[in-house]
Parts: sequence; structure tokens; C-alpha cells
Amino acid sequence: MTRKKKIIVGVVIVFVIAQFFQPNKNQGNLESIDLFLVETQAPKEVKQILQQACFDCHSSSTNYPWYNSITPVNYWLNSHIKEGQKHFNVSKWASYSTKKKDHKLEELIEELDEGEMPLASYTWTHSEAQLTEAQVQILMDWASSVRSNYSLHNDHD
Repeated sequence: MTRKKKIIVGVVIVFVIAQFFQPNKNQGNLESIDLFLVETQAPKEVKQILQQACFDCHSSSTNYPWYNSITPVNYWLNSHIKEGQKHFNVSKWASYSTKKKDHKLEELIEELDEGEMPLASYTWTHSEAQLTEAQVQILMDWASSVRSNYSLHNDHD
């Protein structure tokens, strides 16, 4: 066997073996998301947008695409989810202070306004997550409204 064929066979063997190693999936319960939606009084349209564009990376419940079964893609996706949760995790909403909730919504508005969210790498494979200007405005208006409630509460703390 030639050196080139040996290298190809070696790469294939490593790839096949790698398929037996998977990161833990982000599959928590949906109750934590429901708590966030109830507390923030998210209207139906906002819930739908959040479900399509945000919750996969910003909650403890991810709807995985078929290609998540392929290593190393699954590790790449897992790192995106962990990073997203680090910045904003609706599943931990109940544990946030009022001040932190207000700040997280402020950041959400900034990210949307600057076009940073949802990530382009996410929308490439999730076309339903590509937000129109109207959807961005709906989310920003809703988040601003919720922030005003938290700001009022903060003033009394």
C-alpha cells in the first residue's frame, strides 16, 4: 500500500473511532423555559421567535439537527451552545436577580440592534432563525417593555 493510501486509511479509521465519542446533549426540561416566558409575559409572537431563533443555544433544551451525530461537528455545536448559555440562559432565569435580568435583557436588545444575534453560523443551517427587521423590532420592543418592569422593581430595592 502506498503512503498516500495509508494516510487515507488512517484518517478514515480515526474518523470512525471518533464517532463513538459524543459530548453530552443539552436536553433539559421545558419547564424552565416556561418559567421565563410566564415571568416576562412573552406574547405568542415573541414565544415563536424565541423558539425559532434563540432557545437552542440560550436554554437547557436544544433541538438538535441530524448532523449533530457526526464528530467533530457535534463538539463544535456543543461549544456554541455552552458559549450561548454562558451569556444568556433562559433556563436559569429564576435564579437571576432582578438587576441581572434587567441587564440580560439590555444585552439582548444590544445584540439584536447590532445584528449580532442570531449568529450567522446558526442561521446558515437554520433558515427559520433568520429574523426579519420586523421580528427584531418585536423582540426589542418586548424586551424593552419587560426591562421597564424590572427597572421599576430595582428602584424600590
